[in-house]
Amino acid sequence: MSDYTGTVVVITGASGGIGAALARELDARGARLVLAARRDDPLQQVVGSCRDAIGVVTDVTVRADVEHLLRVAVAHFGQVDVWVNNAGRGISRPLLELTDEDLDEMVRANVVSALYGMQTVVPVLVAQGHGVVANVSSMLGRVPFATFRSAYAASKSALNSFTETLRFDLERAQSPVRVVLVLPGVVATDFGANALGGGPDSRTLPGAQAAEDAARAIADGLLTGPVDLYTRGEGVESVVGHLRSLAAPNG
Repeated sequence: MSDYTGTVVVITGASGGIGAALARELDARGARLVLAARRDDPLQQVVGSCRDAIGVVTDVTVRADVEHLLRVAVAHFGQVDVWVNNAGRGISRPLLELTDEDLDEMVRANVVSALYGMQTVVPVLVAQGHGVVANVSSMLGRVPFATFRSAYAASKSALNSFTETLRFDLERAQSPVRVVLVLPGVVATDFGANALGGGPDSRTLPGAQAAEDAARAIADGLLTGPVDLYTRGEGVESVVGHLRSLAAPNG
């Protein structure tokens, strides 16, 4: 189990779901936390459940808010060691029914927000010579089997590509900064209930992973191990099997 004693961790989307569960898991491992979300009341509830945490109301789709989040973190704790871009949103709409507004919202919530986080914190991590930036994606960004999440899956695919691009750039620059892509499957949170267009509640789906189990897997892998971090053991096999099926001869 990775020890986070004294490690300063910023988590966006921390007022519920995976973000809140990760905050509590890292708190139990000794981290000092900067938790961000748009809604102050639920955010403060998570802050209150942790030993050493502050909350910063943040709209991660606004660059100035993300830059403010970094300033507050450094002012309060003196540094940032790990930054987790976790905020995001889903949608329930088949591909042929998507509107321009649907696609714009998915890109803004799931791609632009993480881009702002990376552009804000990575120069700081590079300058200090250490750190981790992690982007929480989805298995749907690798295998879009839930087709009613079409624009969500597409936005997570874009996030995957941005993450790998940053990783390659930092490796070429011989930077020690670690870039992690987190790939959960279905997790029992209110994600589905809050999706644009409604849709199934993720908490009612059979086989949904508990948020606490996903958070434990993330905490175990942020600092060491594979840089593509699947929260369920069967994730790698599912992706590899899908890619092999695409490359198989037709018929």
